[in-house]
Amino acid sequence: MDRPKIALTLGDAAGVGPEVAARAWSDPTLHALCLPFVVGAPEVLRRAAELVDGPARVQSIATPEQADPSPLCIPCLEPPGAADVSTVLPGQVDPRAGRAAYDYLVHAVDLALAGRIDAIATLPLNKESLHLAGVAHPGHTEILAERCGTPDHAMMLYLPSDDAAEDPRKSQGLGVVHVTLHMALRDVFAAITVESVAAKIRLADRALRPLTAGRRPRIAVASLNPHAGENGLFGDEEIRIIRPAVLQTREEGVDASGPYPNDTLFRDALTGSFDAVVAMYHDQGHIALKTVGFWRGVNITLGLPIIRTSVAHGTAFDIAGRGVADPRSLIEAVRAAARMAAWKREKRTP
Repeated sequence: MDRPKIALTLGDAAGVGPEVAARAWSDPTLHALCLPFVVGAPEVLRRAAELVDGPARVQSIATPEQADPSPLCIPCLEPPGAADVSTVLPGQVDPRAGRAAYDYLVHAVDLALAGRIDAIATLPLNKESLHLAGVAHPGHTEILAERCGTPDHAMMLYLPSDDAAEDPRKSQGLGVVHVTLHMALRDVFAAITVESVAAKIRLADRALRPLTAGRRPRIAVASLNPHAGENGLFGDEEIRIIRPAVLQTREEGVDASGPYPNDTLFRDALTGSFDAVVAMYHDQGHIALKTVGFWRGVNITLGLPIIRTSVAHGTAFDIAGRGVADPRSLIEAVRAAARMAAWKREKRTP
């Protein structure tokens, strides 16, 4: 089967995204998985390639069809009208970088919606830079949902198993889907309903199929309160909302269970008892996975008509421009995107 064509969006030019892309390019895994090209500013990418002392040269292209990538050639497509980031400094919040990151993402999404590429793997953007550029959305997920016209979406943080690189058939790993995402903790309780929890359980079930070779995923649902509420002693959301959502999806044939207390749930999930966890809020899921696999984590947006994965780290302004950023999360993001694209091509998506 032909390798899928995957666009790597450069993200915020002031962050580590450009050097992560440049460093990953010399890894043969990247080219074995797909036909990659970058959507971003060629000049910024050239500087990054020099910074990491990479062997590849950057080639400007106008369309994804012109991309002919190799370990020695990085095709780079700069969208028409994209913000000029040639003088943006590393490690600095800059509205030009925020606008350009938005422009790169939107262009890649449009290419994917048109069927001209198979998937998108995004490098990090900076939310403050995005805000200063006048972009109303707080991050990638919300921009993607609007551009794709998808109201029912979620973010899944995915950690591949340790032997993913050696044997992709064993790459089950663990996915964490979030019922709520970028919102204040005080607003989380109002956003958690039977339907919102059930919707994310269903998304987790569909999303994990390509990553479990079609096997029905085992989904654990997290509690909201300490000790899963202790039968209402510490809150009754588990009784009124989460448990009914679990039962509803089980009746639909989903292998869901819970709610489970969070102080033990992730220990069991990370040792193989489950394929996915549905977390109630952002930090509940992120802290556990990033603690054990910060540089291998992958961010996957669920519910979209296109495939989008991402690195699980941020712009890392504190180390930007030093050439020391780790490319492993990007390589894992591309690996996940390639597997999902292969699954989609085979028309096995439920």
